[in-house]
Parts: sequence; structure tokens; C-alpha cells
Amino acid sequence: MTMKRRHFIGAAVAGATLMSAPMLRAQGRPRVVVVGGGAGGATVARYLAKDSAGALDVVLVEPNEVYHSCFFSNLTLADLRTPESLEHRYDKLAHLGITVLRDRAVGVDRARREVALGGGGVLAYDRLVLAPGIDFVAGSVAGWSEADAEIIPHAYRGGAQVALLRAQLGAMRPGGTFALVAPPNPYRCPPGPYERVSMVANLMMRINPTAKILVLDPKSTFSKQALFEDGWARHYPGMIERIGPDAGGNAVEVRPAVGEIVVAGAVVKFDVANIIPAQKAGAIADAAGLTEGGWVPVEPLALAAKTDPLVHVLGDAAAQGDMPKSGFSANSQAKVVANAIRAELTGSRAFPPRYANTCWSAIAPDDGVKVGATYTAGEGKIAAGEGFISQVGEAADLRAATYAESFAWYNAISEDIFG
Repeated sequence: MTMKRRHFIGAAVAGATLMSAPMLRAQGRPRVVVVGGGAGGATVARYLAKDSAGALDVVLVEPNEVYHSCFFSNLTLADLRTPESLEHRYDKLAHLGITVLRDRAVGVDRARREVALGGGGVLAYDRLVLAPGIDFVAGSVAGWSEADAEIIPHAYRGGAQVALLRAQLGAMRPGGTFALVAPPNPYRCPPGPYERVSMVANLMMRINPTAKILVLDPKSTFSKQALFEDGWARHYPGMIERIGPDAGGNAVEVRPAVGEIVVAGAVVKFDVANIIPAQKAGAIADAAGLTEGGWVPVEPLALAAKTDPLVHVLGDAAAQGDMPKSGFSANSQAKVVANAIRAELTGSRAFPPRYANTCWSAIAPDDGVKVGATYTAGEGKIAAGEGFISQVGEAADLRAATYAESFAWYNAISEDIFG
């Protein structure tokens, strides 16, 4: 590692030892730098560390002390989960020997194999893993920007934004209107906006039963559409209206200061709104010069960037083919990446890549649905294999079992990611 400024490390996470810069040298071990401590980044760091048994110097760069999972955050809007139950720390990763740096990666010099940090340091690497999640496309929703997010939240990252939206919903006037602007494809968690609609409707049925929900959608169809629409009709009759692109859902203008959305020339007043903009790979991917059309094209065997085999990009930021952008996908991809990097740097066995994903969605308490598939490394992309999806008209006990299964999955994957 090279040091260009004195302040490099920043604060260490709870449980990690605060170290001086010389102690961070790799001491001859190959170094893997992982940027981003979410479902993908934390998983790849954990598997690299535990499976290499100290043969690799693993550094995880993450600015936040606590990870708030975006997956399952919709359930906090209906008080079906507590926000605290979605919080995860990095101390168990640090105890595996991973160096967890509370800092932000702000640049990548791929020729020199260095990551520049917001705290002023420069971190050398033998392999780099980028798992930065998403950023939003500026100007994708007319009249709204991230500067408006404290008034009209996007709530598409876990934590404070979701809590803000819950507070606004709780304070909404009786009979008020909640408006949600859904994003265009591709985006994080395809069923997410529609599960959110379900959870908001569930809350409103209990505390504000005359409220209305308006969904403005630029897409003609959406994930699990038949399942959601059937569930809305059964649980929340007359409460939810969806406007698709044929009626102006693809060209809306938001007026945050006056609480209005213009849809096909008509002005709609809202009391609470949730704007989910178009998305792209987290900013560090663009700073590294890897993006194309907002995302990073990767090869399917180990998610190495197509323009740089020493940089692996996984999770939401990757343009990898058929896998949806989800926490399950990121976790699955991370294990493949960890195995491939460990094999390259230590000479251990490389296993054929195996990918999988399942997305659960809650329509109401004890009414859960799911969709999923297995995936293979195909010609130039990760290709979908056999899949499954819940069906309209399933028995109540099956839906309740699917709902319970989702909670068990959350507990299992959280342990798999963070230890």
C-alpha cells in the first residue's frame, strides 16, 4: 500500500482494532480490495477471508458503520418488521481478519491498481471487487432531484429514507393521497415498488382506510403483476389505482413545493409521495471508467469487468445478463467471485459458477409470493435456467408458508453475509 496523505484509515468499525498505516501493509500476501459493504461486498469479503485461511489480505472499504438492508425495508412501512431488525454491523467480519475501513472510495487508477479514498489515502490492490449498489439518474423524473429527498423521499436505500417515508405516511391526513412514481427498467429489486404499494395499503387499511394510492408507472408490465393485482383486489379493494405509460405514467412532472404531480397534462394533488428514479451503477464504477449505459458489463464466469479482468463488479451495479438486481443475486454472485479470486491468487480449486435467486414479496401479513430461478454462465452473459413463480389462487396456508419462508431466508442470508 502507498500512502499519499496522513489521514488514511478513518474510524474503524466496532470490534475492529484501530491501526496505524504501516500495520496495513500486505506483508507479501495478495491484497483484495472490496468496495461496498452491502449484500454483495460483505459476502465476497467474508468468503475470501474465511476460505483463504489468512492467505489473502482482504480490505473492505465502506463508509457506514451500520448496514441497513434495503431488502425487507418495505415491511417496516406496515410495521411488520422493526427498523432495528434490518441493521447489521461489521464486527464479525473484522474478527475474521478483514480490514474494515470506514471510508469512501472516490477513484480508481486501474493502470496503477490503486483505489483513492475520500480520507486522502491510496490503497493498492492485486484484485479489486466493486459492489457499490445503485445511484440515481439525475433528471429522470422531471421536477424532482435528490435535493428534494427530505421532502419527497426515494426510500430506495435502507435506513433514514425509509424511516422518513413511514413517518410521513403515519401523519397523512384522513382520506389523503399517497403517490408513488415507479422507476423504468432496469432497477434494484423489480418487485420492490409494488410490494411497497402493498405495505402502504396495509398500513392505510389500519390507520387511514379512506386514503387513496396512486401508482405512476413508466412500464407496461411489472414483476409479479398478476399476483400483486390479484392481492390488491382481495386485500385493498378500491384503494389502489395504477396509471401506466399508455395514460401518461411514463412522463410525469413533480412539483415538490406545492404537492402536485402533472400526469398527461392533468394536475394531481398528493399528501405524501415516493419518487423512485431511474437508476445506474454506484458512482465509483463510473469513476473507474467501467460503465456502459450506466452499468458495468461483466463476463459471466466470475463477473470480471469486460474491460479489465482484475476488477470484478457484482450485485446491482453489474450488467451481467438475466439475473435480477437483488440481495439474493448479489450474495450468490459474491460466492462465485470469491471462489474465482481465491483460485487465481492462491492456486486453490476453482469450482464451476452456480448462480441462483429468489425474490419474496409480501402482499399482506401471511400472504407472501415468490419468484426465482437458477442461472448459468452462458454465451457472453449469465443466462436464466429453470424458474418458478407463485400462482394466483394459491391456498391460504401455502401463502402463509411462503410468507414465513421469507423471514427465515432473511435470517439465514444475513448470517451468511455478516457472520
